[in-house]
Amino acid sequence: MTSPLRPAGADRLQWATLPLTLAAIGVVFGDIGTSPLYAFREALAQSAADGISADEILGVLSLALWALILVVTCKYVLFLTRADNQGEGGVLALTALARRALGAATGQRSRVALVLGATGASLFYGDAIITPALSVLSAVEGLKTIPGAEGLFPEELIIGLTMGILVGLFLIQSRGTERVAKLFGPVCALWFLVLAAMGLIHVFDEPAILRVVSPHYGVLFLIDHGVTGLFVLGAVFLTVTGAEALTADMGHFGRAPIQLGWFALVLPALACNYLGQGAFALAALEAAQASGQPFANQDWFFLMIPPSIRLPIIILAALATVIASQAVITGAYSLTQQAIQLGLFPRLRIRQTSAEHSGQIYLPSINWLLLVGILVLVAAFRNSSAMAAAYGIAVTGTMVVTSCLAYIVVRHHWGWGRSAALALIVPFLALDCVFFGANILRVIEGGWVPLVIAGAIGLMINTWMRGRGIVGTFEARQAIPLADLAAALAKRPPERVEGTAVFLTANPANTPGALLHNLKHNKVLHQRNLIVSVRTLDRPVVEPEERYKVQRLDDNFTSVVLNYGFMESPDVPHDLGRAELAPGVPGVPAGRTSYFIGRNTLKASAEEGMPLWQDRIFMFLQRNASDPTDFLRIPPGKVLELGEQVTV
Repeated sequence: MTSPLRPAGADRLQWATLPLTLAAIGVVFGDIGTSPLYAFREALAQSAADGISADEILGVLSLALWALILVVTCKYVLFLTRADNQGEGGVLALTALARRALGAATGQRSRVALVLGATGASLFYGDAIITPALSVLSAVEGLKTIPGAEGLFPEELIIGLTMGILVGLFLIQSRGTERVAKLFGPVCALWFLVLAAMGLIHVFDEPAILRVVSPHYGVLFLIDHGVTGLFVLGAVFLTVTGAEALTADMGHFGRAPIQLGWFALVLPALACNYLGQGAFALAALEAAQASGQPFANQDWFFLMIPPSIRLPIIILAALATVIASQAVITGAYSLTQQAIQLGLFPRLRIRQTSAEHSGQIYLPSINWLLLVGILVLVAAFRNSSAMAAAYGIAVTGTMVVTSCLAYIVVRHHWGWGRSAALALIVPFLALDCVFFGANILRVIEGGWVPLVIAGAIGLMINTWMRGRGIVGTFEARQAIPLADLAAALAKRPPERVEGTAVFLTANPANTPGALLHNLKHNKVLHQRNLIVSVRTLDRPVVEPEERYKVQRLDDNFTSVVLNYGFMESPDVPHDLGRAELAPGVPGVPAGRTSYFIGRNTLKASAEEGMPLWQDRIFMFLQRNASDPTDFLRIPPGKVLELGEQVTV
């Protein structure tokens, strides 16, 4: 979620810190803030096969609290918020920083960072589909706990209400969320206060529950339960899902507001609520043992709320889950934009939803694909307990990738020695691998879903990058150095026509294919010719003075390189239209300018390039990619496309 409240520096403490903290509470912590709806319930359910004992309740609760301390507090809040790329965070921002730290943007070492980033991005989309489905469904299921409502909310009605909320959420995306987002902070702040209050009520009833702060309860639980303990650990991980958002949205708020929000409100509220659920479960166990009745795992979160206020809390929970879903959706938009700029995805149509804030974007294709995937999940799993098994794998996989990228940053960007870097990263990586291994055990229960989604995204990324590499190699073989062409045209000038021609190219040192085709077929050259290359740098935003690199070659040609950050959307006409690109080089007039773009026709071949099936995928992606004129914001009526056939 992009906020209009963006600090000038990531760590600047000023009067805006408190408003930024409130905004961050509504965006950054929305996902992890809805975990109490299902995390403790699902973790306890994994140990309920032969009944539940008091030691098991204490052990699960201790594991949950220490997961919050070690994973979220130590790794993300205290460490990864410092591994930022000019204030930006998230797996792809970390990838860009790691690639820059390794040296060149090409080569085997930096390729490792790119592969890790692509893997993390692929896994993120699995999380982006499951989070809205699980969180909204778990909140709506709370209706079944209202006293006297037994039988009024059958499964079909719960599913219908969930789908209705989700469809409505995705329908409003195209209008932008700036106005609605202003309510996110206050609503989520109220939600966390309610979480804390509901938990404290029951903690005071069972003060002995506070002993689970000691980690030995969790360690003993894992030792005593063997393989079952690993299944429980996989479910315990649900308490920390959403931790990635702490760094992914860091560029919108800064480090200080995120840390302040976590320590001042979010962590205490989550801890109080989990302690309250544990105390309530212990009291229910004691009551069941005293009466001789069987003890069953239940929806502890809603049952511990007094019946008189349960319905308002359910409504508030639904609002909180919508906010959590909104944060994931807008996160998917931002991640996709970064992936496009880094060359991992084909160009997609990107719409700005705010005239003032460039980060507020909407991607129609991503929006509707997410909605379809979410609705399919809700219809297939039908309840939050079944869906919870699918949740952890995508998140733990992303966390493993993040730790690996963090090692590269610490070792090569911060300049730490190998021993010191390993001493810092290995404990985090080991913890991530333990959680990942615990969640892998739940593949059959539903964990295969995010893996299939990540695999499909990963295949698309691999195909797109391989296909682009083949096309790039073909173009490089056919290329003529621009300096050679300029010298040849100086000796034998072609017929000239009035106006300005802008030739878009990936390599400004070589003659664009569109320029060669124009000379070959039309046999003319414009009075003024700009060879323009658009480049994405390994940084989120490029300063205005770094936007242009202009070189006047001769009276016929001027080379212009436009630099953009991976969080920016190119606007070629706007940036070329300034009064002066460089001293003595005027800007491009909008009225008498033609843009020439090379567009090659692809031909599949089983004998060359990629396998035939992968050729088909690449050609499909190429056909459905956003038109470069849209991506670069060039008026369609000013564009001429020229190219030739390329075998992939």
